[in-house]
Amino acid sequence: MSAEQKRADPKSITPQSEDFDRWYVDTVLRAELADYAPVRGCMVIRPYGFALWENVQRALDDMIKRTGHSNMYFPMFIPESFFAKEADHVEGFAPEVAWVTHGGGRELEERLAIRPTSETIICTLYRDWIHSWRDLPVKINQWANMCRWEKRTRLFLRTTEFLWQEGHTFHATDEEAGGEVSEMLGCYRELAEEWLAIPVIPGRKTESEKFAGARYTESIEAMMADGWALQSGTSHHLAQNFTRAYDITYSDRANTLQHPFQTSWGLSTRIIGGVIMVHGDDRGLVLPPRVAPVQVVVVPIVRSNDPEGTALVEDAVRRIQAEAGSSVRLRVDDREGMRPGEKYAEWELRGVPLRIVVGAKDLAGGQVTLVRRLDGEQRTTPLDGLAAQLPGLLEETQHALRARAQQRLEERSVDVASLDELVAAFAERPVFASGPFCNDPACEVRIKAAVHALTVRVLRADRSADGAPCLACGKPADHVALFARAY
Repeated sequence: MSAEQKRADPKSITPQSEDFDRWYVDTVLRAELADYAPVRGCMVIRPYGFALWENVQRALDDMIKRTGHSNMYFPMFIPESFFAKEADHVEGFAPEVAWVTHGGGRELEERLAIRPTSETIICTLYRDWIHSWRDLPVKINQWANMCRWEKRTRLFLRTTEFLWQEGHTFHATDEEAGGEVSEMLGCYRELAEEWLAIPVIPGRKTESEKFAGARYTESIEAMMADGWALQSGTSHHLAQNFTRAYDITYSDRANTLQHPFQTSWGLSTRIIGGVIMVHGDDRGLVLPPRVAPVQVVVVPIVRSNDPEGTALVEDAVRRIQAEAGSSVRLRVDDREGMRPGEKYAEWELRGVPLRIVVGAKDLAGGQVTLVRRLDGEQRTTPLDGLAAQLPGLLEETQHALRARAQQRLEERSVDVASLDELVAAFAERPVFASGPFCNDPACEVRIKAAVHALTVRVLRADRSADGAPCLACGKPADHVALFARAY
């Protein structure tokens, strides 16, 4: 079998139980979501993958605008001098920055960074744009490509160049900035749970895991099908760390100069990797209907020696298209030279939620066959009224996907009270473990050393330790931490 044939053959997907990482890569390639680019660590997002990203993007962009933010755009090249003013930020991103040293055949007087994030250029410009309390709050967002020179890359999850949105806001008060951080994390949670059918756990990052230059970082953590965690959206309270460093000031109502409080928040194409790893199975993708590029595929079954049956099928397909209209994203697969089974396998690989098979035999009784991708459930259903039922059937699948992911999260979550219990919890398989934690960096180091590849994902926002002994040192703890292995 040639390399091209192997890519197109869903049977060549490695089973999850055999090698989950290989299954993931196989699925991305075979379903034609993305492919490797000639530049190391970069990827090409193919039309089907980009359509999926566009649906995610559209849903989140509506939330961003709903909460009072406006989109704008900043250059991708950032002068080196812009980075020098916030020490923690520079140190945190230095290993990942790609530099442009020559342009037009000449060496540049000052190196230009290809943006790893945009706080530095945004602060430099807003220093000239913010003058008065009337200019606040500033609430902007940009959709852009970013560059971080990653050592180990994986399609969608971690690439040298990636797509994302980054929001940046400036506020008159610390409290208002804190509210912004929480509100935007809430939007990420809404996207994950309501659109992507992925249950998440929100919380605050530890000092070692927070964004470089932030006072604190909040994130949502999702469990993949293999029990590993994926950080699925982050929101940062930058306080006045950047506005002081970049000398951003405004006159308040008392005509006193103040430094505004700042936030930033972002979600990238790695969330597509999350959708794949939460819902996919050994046949490929299983896509949530609300973001699936194709929600319903219609496969006509026609035979060249049956012109009357063919006409009947074609009429039924046209009727389904007309009655469905724009209520669902529907595609008819009438490609010639392919057996029906090949088409079924391809659309299963691509995760299309519903398949309608239209054949003369079923139509003789006024029926078509409906197949649900989630669980393979198959049934005949009347052609009359079918199109009107499709939105409801898609919503049923959306909720079923969310319920299945929630059940997995609950089944693979454990509570632990000591370091020994934490080690035992990971002895057989990856889990989400929660336990009392004092948030001392020394205890975090001990915990990471106790279990291979383990990290403190978040200090859970939904739980409190109420003084229970920290599982690492035994001192009274305020926090319940979420421990997991993570991508």
